[in-house]
Amino acid sequence: MYIQVKNVSKSFGDFKASKDVSFEIEKGKLIGLLGPSGSGKTTILRMLAGLEKQDSGDIYINGKLVNDLPASKRGVGFVFQNYALFPYLTVYDNIAYGLKIQKKSKEFITNRVKELLDLVGLPGLEKRYPDQLSGGQKQRIALARALAPEPEVLLLDEPFAAIDAKIRQELRTWLRETIDKIGITSVFVTHDQDEAIEVADEIIITNEGRVEQVGNPADIYLNPQTPFVAQFIGKSSVIEDYGRLKGFDSLGDNTKAIIRPEFVEIIKGDEKSIYEEALVEQSIFRGNYFETLLNVNEIRLRANAPLSNGPLKAGDKINILINQIYVFDEDTTTTVTNAGLDDSTWYYI
Repeated sequence: MYIQVKNVSKSFGDFKASKDVSFEIEKGKLIGLLGPSGSGKTTILRMLAGLEKQDSGDIYINGKLVNDLPASKRGVGFVFQNYALFPYLTVYDNIAYGLKIQKKSKEFITNRVKELLDLVGLPGLEKRYPDQLSGGQKQRIALARALAPEPEVLLLDEPFAAIDAKIRQELRTWLRETIDKIGITSVFVTHDQDEAIEVADEIIITNEGRVEQVGNPADIYLNPQTPFVAQFIGKSSVIEDYGRLKGFDSLGDNTKAIIRPEFVEIIKGDEKSIYEEALVEQSIFRGNYFETLLNVNEIRLRANAPLSNGPLKAGDKINILINQIYVFDEDTTTTVTNAGLDDSTWYYI
């Protein structure tokens, strides 16, 4: 493995930011560190970079123990959330900054800056200053500056947080394509699960200083291993009295269920025994579907109604089929399929 984090812990006073964190990253992978605010993801990133020193545990990069190496000796490029460009330097000098510290030749620096401006899609902007750039352009220049010294690892702290939604979507695709092109091992922090699912090869989910689950986006989405992950990923309704739903029996007094919108199918046609009658309490048009709040015998859950079903409105009565649920207690999560579905019925999400 190219990066190894072994039993790393870090505290700030009485606050434990990282608690016995361990994970491994393969060379060339783009990894998303995903979690809510205060979950410890940025602390992990800063310890990888050498900007914070762990209290215990070991960090290896390319087989080398880097615990005692300063940030400047770890071969790591860091892209900050707020760009951190030098406002009094031109784009050229911002990108060239690390190369000048390395005492590279003027010719090398000129060629490297041109190469990187081409890579990030901003040729010809060498003489501009940061205040003459858009947010998206600043982030691209920040990436170019981080890549200039040819680091072994690229770290990005919420790289799109300061950018508006439309540009953020474009930059996600651009970042994925850029990382694929240069093949550098990369880790980015985000609290946006859509961003992590779309961009990352693998996701490391953090919560309260711990790693909850590691896996590719599909595995994490479809097979949450802990109650936190099941509730955190996707848009979920948490149901206490789920045993009252058709096709599902309670698995214990201390359990609850999670139902995602995609687990709920809105049915056209005659009622069947496994269908639930639902009352539409709210329907919001989302462009290519209707996000619908349903009341099923005083149990409230959400479904995504396709446009082909036609618009729904508050007060409508419809039939639904709940295909599956996640049942969880304090420690475990179990996927439960509706008992009324026979083995020949397959449901994909």
